[in-house]
Amino acid sequence: MKSDFSIKGRGAQKNTLNKFSAYNYETRDDFLEFCRLEGEIADNNKTQYIPVYPKTIVNKVTSPDVGMSFSINMYQGCEHGCIYCYARNAHEFWGYSAGLDFERKILVKHNAPKLLEEKLKSKSWKACTIVLSGNTDCYQPAEQEFQLTRKCLEIFLKYRHPVGIITKNALILRDLDILRKLNEHGLIGVNISVTSLSEETRRILEPRTTTIKKRLEAIKVLSDNGIPVNAMLAPIIPGINSHEILNLAKTVAHHGALSMAFTVVRLNGAIGHIFTDWIRKTLPNKADKVLHQIEECHGGSLNDSRFGIRSKGEGKIATQIHDMVSLAKRSYFKNRTFPKLNTDLHASYKDGQLKLF
Repeated sequence: MKSDFSIKGRGAQKNTLNKFSAYNYETRDDFLEFCRLEGEIADNNKTQYIPVYPKTIVNKVTSPDVGMSFSINMYQGCEHGCIYCYARNAHEFWGYSAGLDFERKILVKHNAPKLLEEKLKSKSWKACTIVLSGNTDCYQPAEQEFQLTRKCLEIFLKYRHPVGIITKNALILRDLDILRKLNEHGLIGVNISVTSLSEETRRILEPRTTTIKKRLEAIKVLSDNGIPVNAMLAPIIPGINSHEILNLAKTVAHHGALSMAFTVVRLNGAIGHIFTDWIRKTLPNKADKVLHQIEECHGGSLNDSRFGIRSKGEGKIATQIHDMVSLAKRSYFKNRTFPKLNTDLHASYKDGQLKLF
């Protein structure tokens, strides 16, 4: 049974203290119940966009179990509000909380396209797939206004450079024209995250994301246009969506996905506190069971920083999840292959146009 005392449209239900800041604050939420009773939306539930201008935008990924070498994050923080998101902790480095601040205070890197172009023009840069985004979703609601992802895709096309996309938002179809052109040269691979087939589960886990129906439609449209799609069943949360693995795999395969991948949820740093607070308010009758099963996957703890283990888990429950995923791949993805992206063209386009001589 869901608690009535929750902030609608948000994943996190609180702000946690920022361990990097000397000036921590706590927002009192006594007035939220009044707003709920009056049918009003509290002003502080609005999203704030904060302009920032970093010196670099292409990030080298050193983690051996993430599956990418370089990434770009045009936005820091994410309005999608996925309660489990590992990127929440990074918000503390900017002086904000990993809780509600992560969803309501979005840092917009307006100079991202310019920095990307400078990188791709650099004589020292050697083509290697760059992923949008390694942390926050590049098609979150902010993208509709700022269009930084689209501008970056135009630059990738201009310089014939391979790019990967990770998203759970159907806004990606807005850029189908550019994606088609990238795909003509083998320069694009898309990862669509689908964590449940239940719209109710989606609403509580990922409150401001695209509906499941629209995500599946995005997979189909992209696939029908020949654009390779990998479905991300990530994260698998024991007791919440772990029973859906086979149905999820069957459905995304039916819509055209060429492959699937998964992770087992882990709740590092402030995320453990945020998730625990959320599940006790949102799914109080399941809270203890879910938390204990997550701990069982990570050596008795909600968090896990061990490379090679942290994203897949260990123990009986994790093994059951692995076995189910293996069965799903054999059943629905046999003879399907996600292509390797083309890194051979970029050297001829360093100046933005093909060198003829």
